[in-house]
Amino acid sequence: MIERITALLLSSGLILRGGFDFDRGEDAPAKAVLLVGHGGADYWPHFQEWQARNVGVADPLDAWSLIVIDRVADAVGARAVYPSDRPYLPFQQWAMRAEGLKPSPLGVLMHPEFGLWHAYRGALLFDRALVLGELSKARHLCDECREKPCLTGCPVGAFDVDGYDVGACRGHVLGEGVVCRRQGCIARNACPFDAYRYPAEVQALHMDALLAG
Repeated sequence: MIERITALLLSSGLILRGGFDFDRGEDAPAKAVLLVGHGGADYWPHFQEWQARNVGVADPLDAWSLIVIDRVADAVGARAVYPSDRPYLPFQQWAMRAEGLKPSPLGVLMHPEFGLWHAYRGALLFDRALVLGELSKARHLCDECREKPCLTGCPVGAFDVDGYDVGACRGHVLGEGVVCRRQGCIARNACPFDAYRYPAEVQALHMDALLAG
């Protein structure tokens, strides 16, 4: 099953991002879940090719992800769900459970390989257990970072140890925050674990989605 799904996702640049069987008696929407997403921006050229043929589609990245993941779900007898579905499903909790991750000071989950440069685009729910192996706790790169430049990089101090000031962030990006709007969040880009950093055009698309939300 894992190999088949991996092969089906290959042509999209998306990857499996871990999964688990829900515990017996747990209030869950299925028996098992596999998360789908990306590390870095391998998906970008595949998405751009699709977008060029589908100009004007609302929420294009979400629309493309739905098409890709729905096809995989149909092929393997799963049900596809998405972070934008309502009522909202606990994708953040599923992700931490599936890959053993913890949040960074910015709130974005820190991945031991991808750093802050990854995302979850959807999930496959199964009505049967998949008997997945035990997961070991992932290395948390933030524990190795003494300076924490992410907490001092924001021009309006939207991030601190107490959380994220969404209003201050949006106000800056919509106003004088041209760098954030065109090249991505300055605080996120300050993270030293940047081997998979998104190109500026990818970050700009995600920033547009944030502002539209």
